[in-house]
Amino acid sequence: MPLSPPIRVLAASLAVLLAACSAGSASEEAVAKPRVGLFSTLPIYWGEGDIAAVIDGADEKDWVREELESRFDLVPLDTLEPEALAGLDRVVLAQPRALAPSENVSFDQWLAEGGRAVILADPMLTRHSRYSLGDRRRPQDVVLLSPILAHWGLELRFEEDQPAGERSADIDGIPIPINLAGHLAARDGGGQDRVCQVRDSGLIARCDIGDGTAVVLADAALLDWEGPRPAPVGRKAALWSLLRPLTAGDTPGD
Repeated sequence: MPLSPPIRVLAASLAVLLAACSAGSASEEAVAKPRVGLFSTLPIYWGEGDIAAVIDGADEKDWVREELESRFDLVPLDTLEPEALAGLDRVVLAQPRALAPSENVSFDQWLAEGGRAVILADPMLTRHSRYSLGDRRRPQDVVLLSPILAHWGLELRFEEDQPAGERSADIDGIPIPINLAGHLAARDGGGQDRVCQVRDSGLIARCDIGDGTAVVLADAALLDWEGPRPAPVGRKAALWSLLRPLTAGDTPGD
């Protein structure tokens, strides 16, 4: 039985609407970004302004956050307990606070089950902060990750007589800014399922932990840039070179 004109119009409109919704869903799926957790004491996500500045947007967004959000759906983390890591398979730890014993266990297990992490662990932070020493809002000046690094067979050392000042270290053909960097060394620990390889004179280590991977850089000066915006192209290239373990496989040819 032929449809009456009003019904034909309604059916056609419904078809157009369904097609638009379908196209919209396909488009959203095509541009979906991988979710990446960010666990840091640095003012990368929230900035160093007061609460009012955060709420009204007056506090300028950190360049690192802008870069991360250009490719990732960034998820700020307050903890590394299982409920926080659930649903994530990639995280960045940038000068994190000391982990609670339960967080050490949770993070290690998350990695062993296939998680990927990039960790910037600085034994002598050089990034400027408006907050004085002792202020709880100040970033972690000396990273305190010894328990979990030792569990992986690593030790983070610091040479106090090294000269201060930013310089470049070549890692995988990319100059990485460093300043008062630490030194990673292999130590007794780890095991067959937790193996770390230290390279570039102890500046960086790659740890295969069960089915997962953690890359540890013994410095965080790469994130120090506070000059005119945007950050230099070379600094952005250095950041993405370091984060390559998190982006591998996202696009053909990675």
